[in-house]
Amino acid sequence: MKKQLDLTLYLVLDPLLCGGIDGMITTTKIAVENGVTAVQLRSEQEYSGKNWYDAAQALKEVLSSTQVPLFINDHVDIALAIDADGVHIGQSDLPVEVTRRLIGNDKWLGLSVSNLVQLESVPWQLVDYLGIGPIFPTTTKKDAAAATGITQLKELVKAKQCPAVAIGGIGVNNLTEVIQTGIEGIAVVSAICGQANLAKATSDLISKIKLAK
Repeated sequence: MKKQLDLTLYLVLDPLLCGGIDGMITTTKIAVENGVTAVQLRSEQEYSGKNWYDAAQALKEVLSSTQVPLFINDHVDIALAIDADGVHIGQSDLPVEVTRRLIGNDKWLGLSVSNLVQLESVPWQLVDYLGIGPIFPTTTKKDAAAATGITQLKELVKAKQCPAVAIGGIGVNNLTEVIQTGIEGIAVVSAICGQANLAKATSDLISKIKLAK
């Protein structure tokens, strides 16, 4: 049975920022206790298959007693190996149709888009949610597209046909305008990963999101 898909506050884990697998586990535990609604494992470093597997398995165990789903970025093999709740892919990863065929219909599938052209080619019947961005300039994803800004985000939110999260440079100081575009939630990396007080960082984001809505 699928876990619920609540995109309010979507945590994208970065092993470097979090301090390896142990750091990601600690971050996930505290963030979920304080309001994070979805978690994704993503690595910008060259993780070996074994490291990916170990990290994913450990995170799945942490989340097993919660309703918070675990997404694996790009690596369909790892997602299947640990029976993750879903997969998130980008424009240069496996095609949506192929990914859906591999993971079946019982897992969530997320897709990154950064402009209207990409949005118009989304096979809506196969995708559960979108990651739209980067909204603002970001340093946590080296191959990120150019920042879309709030004006373009509004256009994309109007045109989309499934739920979405905004990602890229979003934090407590600028999330209000993002949420007020009508998007379902925000995805963050450095706004939680690597913060000195993880509980406060997470609960501050949740409070601000609630106010913005």
